[in-house]
Amino acid sequence: MRGIVGSLNPGKVQPVRDVFAVLYPELEVRGAAVPSGVPDQPIGVGETRRGAVNRARRAARLDGATWGVGLEGGVRVERGQGWLFGVVAAVRAGDGLLLCTRTAELPIPPAALPRVLAGEELGRVMDDILGTRDLKRGVGTVGALTGGLVTRPAVWAQALSLALAPALHPALYSGQPNGR
Repeated sequence: MRGIVGSLNPGKVQPVRDVFAVLYPELEVRGAAVPSGVPDQPIGVGETRRGAVNRARRAARLDGATWGVGLEGGVRVERGQGWLFGVVAAVRAGDGLLLCTRTAELPIPPAALPRVLAGEELGRVMDDILGTRDLKRGVGTVGALTGGLVTRPAVWAQALSLALAPALHPALYSGQPNGR
C-alpha cells in the first residue's frame, strides 16, 4: 500500500508522509514527478485546483498507489492585492474518490505581485526579494513572512488532514458530492 505525492519536493512529500503516518500507518509515502498541466505559478483558484487534481489523479495511477496526492500553490488576485494559497487534492486509487481543500491564505508583498503576474514563480521571486535560496523546498514564503510561526509543510499537512475527513467518516458524508 502506497501514498504517492505528485511531486518530488520534500516540502510537499514530508507533510503527506506525516499525515498518512497517523491516519494510515501501513502506507509507504513517496514522491513522484508528475506534470500538473498548469503553469509553474498558477493564477486563480480554478487553475490551482486543476493542477492539484491533475497531480493527484496522475499519482493515483502509478504502480502500487492506494492514494494519489496533489499539492499546488497558487496566487489569487482581487482588487490589486495578491494572496498565496494552496489546493490539496487526494484521490483514492481503488474507487477514484476525489477530495479537495484549500489552505489558508497569506497576503503577498506588493513588490512581488507584478513579477508573479508577469509569469515568474512566487518562490523564486521571494528568494530574490528576501535574499534566500530555494525557499519553496523548506519553510516556504509563508514561513519566511510569519517568522516561522506557520510553515509551508504545516499548511499542507493541515489542508490534507481536512481533505481526508470524508474518507475517515464516510457515513457522515454519504450522499455528498465528492468532486468527481
